[in-house]
Amino acid sequence: WTFKQMMAAIKANDQIKQTLDVSDEMLVVKKLSLEGGYATGWFYPDTYYFPKTFSDFSLLKRMHKIMLRELNKAWQSKDKNSPLKKPFDALILASIIEKESGKKSERKKISGVFSRRLIKRMRLQSDPTVIFGLGDRYDGNIRKRDLRGDTPYNTYVHYGLPPSPIANPGKNSIIAALHPAPGKSLYFVADGTGGHYFSSTLREHNNAVRKYILGKK
Repeated sequence: WTFKQMMAAIKANDQIKQTLDVSDEMLVVKKLSLEGGYATGWFYPDTYYFPKTFSDFSLLKRMHKIMLRELNKAWQSKDKNSPLKKPFDALILASIIEKESGKKSERKKISGVFSRRLIKRMRLQSDPTVIFGLGDRYDGNIRKRDLRGDTPYNTYVHYGLPPSPIANPGKNSIIAALHPAPGKSLYFVADGTGGHYFSSTLREHNNAVRKYILGKK
């Protein structure tokens, strides 16, 4: 979830004392001193138990505290071959991995692809970052003009990581971001089964796109 989606769920819970609005993101950023200038990414996704009349901001503080704990804990054991320079980088990459795949088994492989791209100075070319950059303009389809649009989050246009996370990543994605799987793959495409086909060359990737996306042999 993004901060907006998370706050919508919090506001829908009548057991929580409501003191914030969905539009109060910058207020939350300021009160919690969130790095990056945006709230999305800084709240640990989990099942939370709380007493009645617990306030929305108290819940956010708890979620943020746990995210900091899990992120810093994971950072202490990061792989030596990781190109990430600081915990905030790991949070950003973890959020992209979280949006790219719901399969725990392939998240480290996706991390490997993105990590090698960062090392090789290749653009990440991640569709979820484009979607996040579009915001409310996203209607369920990504068009060619969207891939060329110059938003700070368009990793088809800009090199490196986007300026902030695009979702609140879970523990598995955080660990994957810091422990990229070894290999040579630089590309992946959805294979129609909920997973992805990984390729090490552009030619192999284009063939996979033809097979899985365009339905051609």
